[in-house]
Amino acid sequence: MSGAGAPLRRTRGDLIATAVIAVVAMAAVLGVVFTASVREVSHTVAEASAAIPDEPRSSPTAVEADWSTPALSPPGTTRPIVIEGVTVVPEEHGARGLAPDGTQLWSYTRADRELCAAGAAWSTAVLVFRDPAAEAGCGDAVSLHAADGSYSATRSAPAPDEVASVVSNSRVGVASPERVELWRSDLVRTVEYGDVPAKQEPEQQPHEECVINSALTRTELLAVTEDCPDDPEHTWLRFQATTPEDSRAPEMDGEVALASGSRLVAVGQDGAAVFEPGPAPRLRSFAQDGTERLSRDVADAPVIGAPADEGTPEGLFLPRTADLPHHMSWFDGERLHLMHPDNLEVAHVLEDATGTGVAVGGRLVYPTAEGLAVADWDTGKVEHTIPVDRAGYTGEVDLALAGDRVIERRGDELAALRVL
Repeated sequence: MSGAGAPLRRTRGDLIATAVIAVVAMAAVLGVVFTASVREVSHTVAEASAAIPDEPRSSPTAVEADWSTPALSPPGTTRPIVIEGVTVVPEEHGARGLAPDGTQLWSYTRADRELCAAGAAWSTAVLVFRDPAAEAGCGDAVSLHAADGSYSATRSAPAPDEVASVVSNSRVGVASPERVELWRSDLVRTVEYGDVPAKQEPEQQPHEECVINSALTRTELLAVTEDCPDDPEHTWLRFQATTPEDSRAPEMDGEVALASGSRLVAVGQDGAAVFEPGPAPRLRSFAQDGTERLSRDVADAPVIGAPADEGTPEGLFLPRTADLPHHMSWFDGERLHLMHPDNLEVAHVLEDATGTGVAVGGRLVYPTAEGLAVADWDTGKVEHTIPVDRAGYTGEVDLALAGDRVIERRGDELAALRVL
């Protein structure tokens, strides 16, 4: 039968072609399934939230060793990461969440990704991985609810190959000498500053030719210091908003020309403190409009200009800081500075500290070579020292509090001390 109304007939060639197309399509689907990076994820979620012991209400008088575990120290992460009593343990390809007694609650591992940075905000742990794809860099991020390790948000975007975390209670992001970017709780970017690749519009970045050497953020303020090729005699301190109208176009506030080599050591709600090197080193505090608030002679800081830790972006300074109920603190490599949060004036300098401290039972507890010093943070006076056996470890120590445990970071190890 022929003509317009004749039915179509399948030939042997049609059947062969259809079969070939089906086989190719199925192979493509299976190829995606078996090569997808999601197959490299190992993710265990807690069956139930852990019971978190109450924090001590009185000044500690003794501690006992409880548990310890190896832990990676990603750039920008000096203190133990503790979120609502859960200790997050960074590892080469992911992280684990531990209850205060050391019981593992959850784990997240990506076998095909190296961990670049880690931080905490919004009751979540934020992990940043290096994407093995060409030029993708450290731009693959995931946030996990700290209580049980379940997914909160993800993001993936091109980024520098070496980054450090930049963290506040309301922002998390990454910094490198090339640029800084911050994210909100759903990991959507709120600001990027610096040398941005593949710019969609020209002249949105005001100082893309400069090299960033330190960055800190708090609430609605981002502060950076940077060196610029047209002014080699100075390092510039610059302030900007963390939530500009357009994340690609920074909204700049004040700026200050400082002595070359100056670095950020603290940031407040509306200002920042910098260490300015030279024959007479100084700590200087500035409001976000660039107005100087305070200036004070201080001892030289050995961490400024010292070789960076392995994995830290070359040229990027990462201050060892910790927030306390009544002070903000900075460890300069030999001593601990306590600063008033409103104007960042130095209130006390603790000469025997070996790292940053933590508030326990209404007192400042900070590490020393002998153990844990317990001090009145109003006067800076040490009331007593609790001996701690660190099994021969003599390096820097940084503290956090997880329930009734003081967590010490000792190099590549986390150790828990139960408060008695």
